[in-house]
Amino acid sequence: MAKGGFPRGMGGMGGNMNNMLRQAKKMQEEMEKAQEALEQKELEASVGGGAVSVKVNGKKEVLSIAISPDAVDPDDVEMLQDLLVTAVNEALRKADEAAASSLSGITGGMSIPGLF
Repeated sequence: MAKGGFPRGMGGMGGNMNNMLRQAKKMQEEMEKAQEALEQKELEASVGGGAVSVKVNGKKEVLSIAISPDAVDPDDVEMLQDLLVTAVNEALRKADEAAASSLSGITGGMSIPGLF
């Protein structure tokens, strides 16, 4: 066996491995930057012709909810509840789409479990 611990024929493997590790580190840094930018992004969804609007950030935190006075009908609370659920779900869907779009350029379209 050669002095390096590997047979002579395996000596070229280290260069490829170092290159792969550099690429992985670069991808990780790019993903961290993209995730930080995404967390700062604000997305808004409006439903019911503007009766209810919800704003979320990229971390999927609800930042604000705006309800038009016209949407408040004491005799039809269920409609307002449905509008709120729909608006929140739409805003969260937009956050998911923004995350997928932001990170897909870095991952090359690969789906990496746990990212989004």
